[in-house]
Amino acid sequence: MGDLEIRPAVADDLPAIVAMLADDPLGATRESPDDLTPYVAALQRLADDPNQRLVVAVREGRVVGTLQLTIVPGLSRKGATRSIIEGVRVHADERGSGLGTRFIEWAIEESRRQGCQLVQLTSDATRTDAHRFYERLGFSASHLGFKLQL
Repeated sequence: MGDLEIRPAVADDLPAIVAMLADDPLGATRESPDDLTPYVAALQRLADDPNQRLVVAVREGRVVGTLQLTIVPGLSRKGATRSIIEGVRVHADERGSGLGTRFIEWAIEESRRQGCQLVQLTSDATRTDAHRFYERLGFSASHLGFKLQL
């Protein structure tokens, strides 16, 4: 893993990021790798928000993973700040290499560095392999999540 770089995402990374987001049964129905226009605008919004970290993992000049880390100041838990990990993707030929573990460890460390007291994430109910992965890393399935499509 020594040759792995984790850095902020830039516009040139978007084709690789969107391809990874689309590379599974769920992502294939909601992502559009052929039209990057909405992703360019989204990347700019993320870059303009100091509480957002969209990062990529790069090995030998190739983007092999991505995740978004959001820092959320709060009032509950005695004014605790929490982080939310979203959009974790590892390129298909890197799965099982330890990259996912390294990536989540990076997100936890960055959360600590930002003063967070809690790291949280959601995972689609159908992603049972991902649930086992997160539990191995110390996360617990403590809440039931709800979404409302707008």
